[in-house]
Amino acid sequence: MIIKSQAIEGVFLIDIQKNVDERGSFSRIFCERELKESGIDMSIKQINLCENLKKNTLRGMHLQKEEYAEKKILTCLNGKIFDVIIDMRTNSKTYLKYFSVELSEENGYMLVIPEGMAHGYVTLTDDTKLLYYMSEFYNPDSAIGYRFDDPAFSIHWPQIEELIMSDKDKNWKYI
Repeated sequence: MIIKSQAIEGVFLIDIQKNVDERGSFSRIFCERELKESGIDMSIKQINLCENLKKNTLRGMHLQKEEYAEKKILTCLNGKIFDVIIDMRTNSKTYLKYFSVELSEENGYMLVIPEGMAHGYVTLTDDTKLLYYMSEFYNPDSAIGYRFDDPAFSIHWPQIEELIMSDKDKNWKYI
């Protein structure tokens, strides 16, 4: 695992090292010791699998209120997504700044998202599958979100036509 810190504090991109031979491949996708050595301290309370049927599906921008704030590690197991996180920590020097990256089964990257970040993505291919490691249990009463197209964030999304979104995501408020 090659773990690289990013411009937003607590955000890391992990390059999974794939060992390939005539049988196939083997990759370590979680190692508590290696993560801790890089400053990532996380206990896993929940693992989620998210499947998206169609290209242009947008989910976000989601987070949980502070008392249930969660750290996430996610990867794209199938297909490709454009992933975005926004720093919503008011005491952070990168407050309202965002980080984006393409995650795909080809690049195998994993993204570490610290507490206090709004998270969302748009699928760039049909049939995408994402695996999430969560530091907290989901609490529906604590779930909040923001508009993906809020001008306060100035996110440069890929050119997408006819987004597929839930009504909930369509109706999040602007900041």
